Amino acid sequence: MSERPDSPEESAATELPRGWEQDSLAWEQAGLVRKLALPNGIDFSSNDYLGLSQDQRVIDAAVAGAKTYGAGAAAARLLRGHHQSHERAEAAAARWCGEEAALLFPSGWQANAALIQALTGPEDVIFSDERNHASLIEGCRASKAKVVVFSHNDPEALSKDLARFPTARRRFVICEHVDSMDGDRAPLQRFSELCNEHDAWMLVDEAHAAGLFPFFHHPRVLARMFTGGKALGVAGGFVCGRKEVVHEILQRGRAFIFTTSVPPMNAEALAAAIDVASTEPERGVRAIDAAHRLRTLLAQSGVQAGGEGPLVPIVLGDPQTTMLAAENLQSRGFDVRGVRPPTVPEDASRLRIVCHAQHTEQDIERLASALLKVCPSSSSVTPPLLVCGTDTGIGKTVVSAILALALKQSGRALRYFKPVQTGDDCDTTTVRSLAQLSSDQAPGPGIALPLPASIDQAANHAGIQVTAEDILRCTFDALAEHPQAQWVLESAGGLRVPINDRQDQTDVLKSLNGEVVLVARSGLGTLNHTLLSLECAEQRGLKVHCVVLVGDAHPDNVESLAARLGPLPILQLPMLGEVSHETLLPWAAVFQKSLFSHESNLALR
Repeated sequence: MSERPDSPEESAATELPRGWEQDSLAWEQAGLVRKLALPNGIDFSSNDYLGLSQDQRVIDAAVAGAKTYGAGAAAARLLRGHHQSHERAEAAAARWCGEEAALLFPSGWQANAALIQALTGPEDVIFSDERNHASLIEGCRASKAKVVVFSHNDPEALSKDLARFPTARRRFVICEHVDSMDGDRAPLQRFSELCNEHDAWMLVDEAHAAGLFPFFHHPRVLARMFTGGKALGVAGGFVCGRKEVVHEILQRGRAFIFTTSVPPMNAEALAAAIDVASTEPERGVRAIDAAHRLRTLLAQSGVQAGGEGPLVPIVLGDPQTTMLAAENLQSRGFDVRGVRPPTVPEDASRLRIVCHAQHTEQDIERLASALLKVCPSSSSVTPPLLVCGTDTGIGKTVVSAILALALKQSGRALRYFKPVQTGDDCDTTTVRSLAQLSSDQAPGPGIALPLPASIDQAANHAGIQVTAEDILRCTFDALAEHPQAQWVLESAGGLRVPINDRQDQTDVLKSLNGEVVLVARSGLGTLNHTLLSLECAEQRGLKVHCVVLVGDAHPDNVESLAARLGPLPILQLPMLGEVSHETLLPWAAVFQKSLFSHESNLALR
């Protein structure tokens, strides 16, 4: 037994602030827990666009700087932390982007914070693109200026907002040349024209454009920022602009004044990297071409990928789906990472793929092939059908077999899969027999648990714990074998069947981006169970394909449901005296005509 604390102060020291555990649990249940992971496989994740982090000339410059100046600067720039290395790097940066002067910071975040805070004040108005990087957002918040957020890359919206503040002391338009998540380019020419019309000034973040696209020049561009840790492959950030701008930041930029200087060895490496980037522009061309090739290969298979430069985002929507896809790619030798809220908007979780100058055509082709396998929901012709019940023993397996037969009759390539089997009676074997499917068309269950019970109870009985991530992993592995097929996935019971003490089947279903086929009883009690299940599906963001009522005909129940469900298809299946391939064929024809034929009006009542 542990000893009790001796005092209230000691007791408080062992606890966490109120609500900490609840907040942490909510974050975990939303699928947003972050973990550090070491590099693994071919780099399609870092922002080392030009491959300069591994360039021997850059490495040699860093080594020489370390030997000359030591490991670090050991002070802020204004307190003996200023060295000739910084001056060389700043001069190289200014020349590269065609500006009068530059100032070097330890990070791009600090560069943006100092730039905005030093140049703006309470009487000014900042017009900030809605998708600006977090460093720009925080800089705006700290500026004490009024901040107006305008629609992403929308000149018309910006024009209307600028017109609202004609008497402001100064107006600043802040945007990224290339968006850090979507990879699209801002209409800088049009923005600058609007700044001319409204006497505004532009601050442009070039973090993901420097070394890839030409620097945009216009008299209304007051200053620009680019980082040393992306195309330059080192670290740090530069603010470049007129001498007066750099002087003002030196005087007032708190993120510059109150921070330890960039290590001189890093500054030497940055100067060398700028020299390589400016004299070998073909590196940027190769990175952009590699991304174009990847988008083309994906588009040929129906996968839409965004971006205009080396950034290739593939939006999957659901956080769990995204992270499992990234994990699967890593297991195949490609270091691709997922990005989730709050970094991106809700329902916009994505694989953020970055192409580099050193990637070969074979690298790109292999990655495209792997992406088509691990992102089945994006590449499938149709979403999977998710067969769920309002109760157990309700006929889900027979309905699954009928759906499989109906798909065969419609001429579609189909596959059946049972992610979790509880109990010794194997539903996969039954469907194979009833629909006459091969083991390739109906692979074995992903997870098999002997006890015929809910997933959590069957797992506990087997002495293991099953998670939604486990179920999704085996499901995606199965779907990846035939990404273009129409899949029928049979759940283990109803929508809210527990998987463990914190997850249920909806945590799996919502990540599969499929359509629910809800199987319910036709008789007494079906109205309540069916409507509650459909309400649950709506609340959890699940799309319902149809409702199948199994049992003796009950016209009143059908009428009551139809009045509430509108155009949602309601199909009826009687209790069959004998269940066999032959007895299911006529019903498969009915389902095929009602759901999968060109003549279908998606209704049978």
